[in-house]
Amino acid sequence: MMASRDERKGVEDQILVEENSCVRTLILNRPQQLNALSYQMLYQLRKLFNVYEEDSDVKLVIVKGKGRAFCAGGDVLAVAHFVTTGHWSFGAKVAWAEYIINYILATYRKIQVSILNGFVMGGGAGLSIHGKFRVATENSVNILVLLVQGWMVLKCLHVDLQHTLSLPRMDTIDRCFSKRTVEEILSALEKEATKGPDEWITKTIKSLKKASPIGLKVSLRSIREGRLQSVGQCLIREYRICCHVFRGEVSKDFFEGCRAILLDKDKNPKWEPSKLELVNDEMVDQYFSKVDDEEWKNLKLPLRSDLAVSAIAKL
Repeated sequence: MMASRDERKGVEDQILVEENSCVRTLILNRPQQLNALSYQMLYQLRKLFNVYEEDSDVKLVIVKGKGRAFCAGGDVLAVAHFVTTGHWSFGAKVAWAEYIINYILATYRKIQVSILNGFVMGGGAGLSIHGKFRVATENSVNILVLLVQGWMVLKCLHVDLQHTLSLPRMDTIDRCFSKRTVEEILSALEKEATKGPDEWITKTIKSLKKASPIGLKVSLRSIREGRLQSVGQCLIREYRICCHVFRGEVSKDFFEGCRAILLDKDKNPKWEPSKLELVNDEMVDQYFSKVDDEEWKNLKLPLRSDLAVSAIAKL
């Protein structure tokens, strides 16, 4: 069924465009949803970024959010609804669109600036950190999620580091988070906690223990692999992980997280497996394997010019 004129206008209004000489400002316009990214927004953003990159009259592209958030990430509820009532490939389609934009920003030839006013979470971080310039304001609230970007099950179980993370803590962070396994990281943090009261360590331990056990283990492996990979390789790997998450064959924690945090709001998710020791290497391996579906394909990144790709090395 074709969308009505009013419906099409509503979709277009989710991204507002301001033109001022050689500057184009893209405004995320879903303030009631904290500018959460819909699939339509992702499609429109990709189109605009591509147009402006090829337009010689455009020298600067700015992205900002309307209201009290830059962007609260992907529209998790919409994705969960369409996956559970339809097919897992809908979630994959959204992740595909988001990662393509991340790659375009990481290799963008024009000057691109993100104004991080208010909340910046999940996909909102992806929409900004891949660009060359980010401008934080006095209202910026940076959220660190315990999971790879794109896996939305833990985007609601976050650690707010504003006013708490400082350079003196880096020794503690390096000492604890350099451990080989999630279990060893938790043990190291708990050992630090015995040295005296520390609100940041206490909150970090609590957040880790609330999080999906399999999500934590997949996250740690993905982060470790990503240290030696290009941004393109990381996005391809994370897209594969996302597809397994949406399929829910190993674990349905994504949907349970949505239920507990966003739907029922009891904040008491029942993770499965329920404990770290119940998550074995074979389970984690499945998230990094090819998806067993004849219609599935790896993320295919757009061809970029040598000039654009070389921008990665300069970041």
